Amino acid sequence: MMMMTKRKHLSSVANDVIHQCAEKLDTSVDKLVREFEAEWMPETGDYSRKLVEFFGSKALITDVCRNVEEKISDPYGSFSKFTFDMMLAWEKPTSEDENTHTESIAKEKEDIKKLTGVSNEQADIPLFYSDLMPLLVDEGPSVGEDAFVWLASLVPLIADVVNARFTFETLTAPTGNQLHFPAYDKYLKEIDQSIKNLKKQSKPKGMELADDEFILHKEGTASTQRVVRHIGGSSWPGRLTLTNYALYFETSGVITYDDALKIDLSKNIDHSVKPIATGPWGAPLFDKAIMYESLELSEGVILEFPEITGSTRRDHWLALVREVISMHQFLSKCNLESSSQAWEMHARTILGIIRLHAAREMLRISIPIPTKFLIFSLCDELPKGDFVLEELAESLKGVNSRHPCSASSILRSMNASVAIVSSKEVDEAHRTSIHDHDDNHTSLETAIDQARKEVREIKDAKASTEGLKEEGISTNVLVLKELLEPLRSVFLWFQEIVEWGKPANTLLAIATTLLIIYKKALFCDTENG
Repeated sequence: MMMMTKRKHLSSVANDVIHQCAEKLDTSVDKLVREFEAEWMPETGDYSRKLVEFFGSKALITDVCRNVEEKISDPYGSFSKFTFDMMLAWEKPTSEDENTHTESIAKEKEDIKKLTGVSNEQADIPLFYSDLMPLLVDEGPSVGEDAFVWLASLVPLIADVVNARFTFETLTAPTGNQLHFPAYDKYLKEIDQSIKNLKKQSKPKGMELADDEFILHKEGTASTQRVVRHIGGSSWPGRLTLTNYALYFETSGVITYDDALKIDLSKNIDHSVKPIATGPWGAPLFDKAIMYESLELSEGVILEFPEITGSTRRDHWLALVREVISMHQFLSKCNLESSSQAWEMHARTILGIIRLHAAREMLRISIPIPTKFLIFSLCDELPKGDFVLEELAESLKGVNSRHPCSASSILRSMNASVAIVSSKEVDEAHRTSIHDHDDNHTSLETAIDQARKEVREIKDAKASTEGLKEEGISTNVLVLKELLEPLRSVFLWFQEIVEWGKPANTLLAIATTLLIIYKKALFCDTENG
């Protein structure tokens, strides 16, 4: 009886999602509801939302995460549509939520019409413009930040729990922090395309990549822009490849490439990469290069990324190389118990870089900031980033990398060449409880929220300071103007005298001046006599 009463209050999208989940699980809705209610504790509240979470998590683990590559490549968008509906259902699980949301959207549209003075027909025309079209569509349902973060905690393909909120802010900047389906669908398709492009890349010449080594970026090929290595006064064009372990540079030969130079980024040594200016014969004219330095090298390796304007390419490579170095430094301090846990961090870092590639393709007009997608680069900038990394290390120790929806499993599903865990271990992981996956997210999310709070406080403080500066400058200008007002009056009076604006005043001034001169001369004669 309770089951039927509670379900009557579900929103239409929530009802639709739980029926889709039951279909994917090849079972009945009633059976799954009974299973949920056997575990649900009334004192926790949020029956409708918890029900959506239960159904969604179960469907993801049993069906969706096992076939991510197939489902995300589906031209009908089955993966993107199902997961977007999951976010909608989570955000508006009850009919009351749905009605309130519909009314607020209608009011917002009406207000916009009144302000702009456009007709109903004009207001209903979606905005289409080049690559930004999916981002600027303001029609149809949308999801907010919390729903996106919740889905990211279940499926790390769309975002990592560490930077999910920052990723969402970047993706929704043109649409007022609301994610619409066209933008979300395009984002997932770009992720899929980025993985496919990386899988096609050839290995560096003369090198054998490790079983768990994944190509993350490559430039300098016939279809990409040039990369140049500088050695003293000489410059050598070639192609550059970044993996989750190393950086490889292959110098262009007459016919083919020479064997690659390997720069190992995984070594636990004192090494770094920094921006540097280069130019002809080593003159520091163009700020478009990076230099890798380590104790093992007598001189740094300088790599330039020629570009007509700006240094976007250089900044992109710099962020990626630093991310890989930071990941290995982080793992060396973590003391993780197993290689599978370390590989989970590798997978999360790799997926972060893939998402950055996807966002760059999606937002070509306004290139996204790399730190919004890269875990370690972001933590390096956050006020309490070290605290977030500590919680991240603790959460890794409790993670099950064999879970079907873990970053490791997602990457393995999307890229068949990566195989770290045996199929037997994967089958065993499928039987794990759905609650095991997110049990260790709580403290990490708390640390992230605290860091974001610090960021907001710093921004507010800076804004207040800038406001006070501007206010102070304007006040000082007014005071100075008032102080100079008497001088301005004297200047105008003198100008009037010189230009004979009022002849009587001019004659009076001349007479006064002559009288003063006469008296001064008379006084001087008396003193001399």
